[in-house]
Amino acid sequence: MEFQELKAFVADHDNFEIRVIGHAGSRFYQVELEDVEGQRHMLSRTGKPILYRSLEDVYNELRRAGIHRAYLVQQVPHDEVIGRETHYQDPLTSRMPLVF
Repeated sequence: MEFQELKAFVADHDNFEIRVIGHAGSRFYQVELEDVEGQRHMLSRTGKPILYRSLEDVYNELRRAGIHRAYLVQQVPHDEVIGRETHYQDPLTSRMPLVF
């Protein structure tokens, strides 16, 4: 989902969730939108996912789209390391609410 599409989506809908995703061992963040139907859309530019270097960069971009709340999700590859199946798509039980 391109930034302009995100802005238009936010203007037309009010039932969605924004996630700021951080990966263990990485200093970068990605932004994902999940709509009412459970479809997930990664914020992208020219078809490639956007990587943000800091949470402040994420906050500024989301504010420009009219968004002031999100959830911070930290993905840790624990299951992969010990040989179990990964469950990244399961409902998220540990996330931190962000208000900016």
